[in-house]
Amino acid sequence: MYLEIVSPEATLFSGDVISVTVPGVDGEFQMFNDHAPMVSLLQQGKVKIEGNVQISEAYEKKFSKDVSGKTILPITSGTIEMKDNRIIVLAD
Repeated sequence: MYLEIVSPEATLFSGDVISVTVPGVDGEFQMFNDHAPMVSLLQQGKVKIEGNVQISEAYEKKFSKDVSGKTILPITSGTIEMKDNRIIVLAD
């Protein structure tokens, strides 16, 4: 599935991933390939990306890795849309 993370400054990441976990307003949830279409608000927390994630050098400092090897992006709020195996995260 394809993930794109967009902030007010720039597109922070775009590429193929295995799964994405996000901090929804009703709790954390995870999406895999062929997830049902959805739109949700996000709250403060961490976007967790599983897969071979290559971050542009300009944005490496915004991301980190956890002990399981997932790529982590802290956010304060945002919106997520999942449709046709494409996820767009609009993050602050």
